[in-house]
Amino acid sequence: MHFLDITRETCPMTFVKVKLQLARIPTGQELEIILNEGEPLENVPRSCEEQGYQILSVEACGDGDGKHRIIVKK
Repeated sequence: MHFLDITRETCPMTFVKVKLQLARIPTGQELEIILNEGEPLENVPRSCEEQGYQILSVEACGDGDGKHRIIVKK
C-alpha cells in the first residue's frame, strides 16, 4: 500500500497532491491518505470518487487531533 500525509496542505492543494500520487501508482493499488477534518475530509473523498477512484474506508485516526485516514483504490 502507498502512503500520503496531506495534513500540512490546504484546499485545493490537498486533492492536487492526492491526484499526483495516484497518477504514480499502478491501477489496482491502494493509497492510504492522512488528512485533516473539515474541508479536506469533505472534498478529497468526493473528488476521488468523481475521478473514478474507489473509497475503501474513511476513519478517524483515534488521536483526537482531527486527523483521518482514508484508503483509496486506483
